[in-house]
Amino acid sequence: MAEDWQTGGFGLYIHWPFCQAKCPYCDFNSHVATEIDQARWLSTYLSEIKRVSVELPGRSLTSIYFGGGTPSLMAPDTVAAILSAVTSAWPAANDLEITLEANPTSVEAGRFRAFRDAGVNRVSMGLQALNDTDLKRLGRLHSAAEGRKAYDIARDTFARVSFDLIYARQYQSPDHWRAELTEALGFAADHLSLYQLTIEQGTAFGDRHAIGRLGGLVEDDTAAGMYDMTQDLCAAAGLPAYEVSNHAADMAQSRHNLIYWRGGDYAGIGPGAHGRITLGGQRYATETELAPLAWLNRVEQKGSGETLRDPVTAREQAEEYAMMSLRLSEGLDRPRFARLNGSDFDPDTLDRLENLGMLEVSDNRLRTTLDGRRVLNAVLRELLAD
Repeated sequence: MAEDWQTGGFGLYIHWPFCQAKCPYCDFNSHVATEIDQARWLSTYLSEIKRVSVELPGRSLTSIYFGGGTPSLMAPDTVAAILSAVTSAWPAANDLEITLEANPTSVEAGRFRAFRDAGVNRVSMGLQALNDTDLKRLGRLHSAAEGRKAYDIARDTFARVSFDLIYARQYQSPDHWRAELTEALGFAADHLSLYQLTIEQGTAFGDRHAIGRLGGLVEDDTAAGMYDMTQDLCAAAGLPAYEVSNHAADMAQSRHNLIYWRGGDYAGIGPGAHGRITLGGQRYATETELAPLAWLNRVEQKGSGETLRDPVTAREQAEEYAMMSLRLSEGLDRPRFARLNGSDFDPDTLDRLENLGMLEVSDNRLRTTLDGRRVLNAVLRELLAD
């Protein structure tokens, strides 16, 4: 169990917290700032990279992921300096994946070439919708035409490009989603992240919904039908779902996200970044200071942006592995779960869920069916009940 993380690999998540505007549906740790001291931010990132690399030396690095916020607002020189420090601190896997999230409003060809020259080899773009009316409702600053142009620039610059779309949006019909997804699949992307609109507390949408001023929300049954349609259209186009909301061509799956879902270790650097790291055979959950300025000050004054490091019990580790791995089409390794948990799943529960068509069960693997992934939380409650 001490080296269990190696099954999933090791990655580094770097959080850039700034955006040009706060989207009304977003509950991520993102902030709008008029001025950003890139030199100060670089200095603190480099300090954190050094601290973490001393704790976790010699690991083969599978993935580096710049998330946010809008990391494409970072100066390319800042990204280059961070990547130079990271690849000097850890040996890199031969197929090291370096992803940077981008919004169409911060894209232009020269900037993307600079990110590529810095070492970025994969871009994940937040298109979210392909028509101007819905983009405006979602609070996006780009137009549909700008989104398509940005995607074309990315495709001409990087070998691997992914983009996000949100469905079950306000006033969206199944026919509208079918047409939009069909258009998106025609872009010849090798990875799509397709998320159902959810209303989160603490967001502008959440506040409007609480007072009955968020109209046109799609009914649950209709949204479920859109989910099924998504699976069918993507599979037919050669991008089957390898995870609940993610679709990819063969060998184009996000290596960084697979670290999470396969229970690997990942270090989180930046304000609000979470991590899971194993030290001396003990796995820990880590968190960092949430507010950007407070994070900067903490790193500069205390030498660490970390605010929490909690031991993860074997039972908690087993539960996390189950919750993550059963999101994947490849499913869960039963001997690995039993090793972490101290015992396998209850056989009567497995039989019941298999008979209901929620699970596919074998001696070594446990997989959720399409029906099971629709109600994954309920399946997990059954499986992990004491």
